[in-house]
Amino acid sequence: MKEVVRKEVTKLLEAGMIYPISGSAWVSPIQVVRKKGGMNRMCIDYRKLNQATRKDHYPFSFMDQMLERLARQAFYYFLDVYSGYNQIVVDPEDQEKTAFTCSFGVFVHRKMPFGLCNALATFQRCMFAIFSDLVEQCIEIFMDDFSVFGSSFKVCLENLNIVLKRCVETNLVLNWEKCHFMVREGIFLGHKVSQ
Repeated sequence: MKEVVRKEVTKLLEAGMIYPISGSAWVSPIQVVRKKGGMNRMCIDYRKLNQATRKDHYPFSFMDQMLERLARQAFYYFLDVYSGYNQIVVDPEDQEKTAFTCSFGVFVHRKMPFGLCNALATFQRCMFAIFSDLVEQCIEIFMDDFSVFGSSFKVCLENLNIVLKRCVETNLVLNWEKCHFMVREGIFLGHKVSQ
């Protein structure tokens, strides 16, 4: 278990995602949990921080309405945001609250970690801030899953160009291995969509 923690902390340090501090009033413990595939994963137990946090009730789009809008389209691109939460910078004044402790020291996150009660709402708000003028017009967004659509090949390609330019402008990185380009059907939110 200690080796799992050492590897994860080293990886996060080398990526610039975390940095060491001498201490914090908000230190959370870690746990190592077994994933479905049998691998172990380090998790931070933010329960006490989450209890003290005012909840963000940011609204989400209705899944049935998104699927209905997608069903009328001829072409799709299905895009996936790479490590979505980890692309959101934590305000420097709040980074201390993300502190966690392990046998290698106390560390805080520069980027939003998993486990914070408002992480999902914060991420969704950021995505809507980036793409607000495009949502329902040429893109549907639910967390880190995007579907760019169009009524024709040409329109869909133009829409993708707009979305990708916006990703470049905002430094939003996509996971190309999970993206599907110019397809007539695909899976979005666990449902098959097609015209």
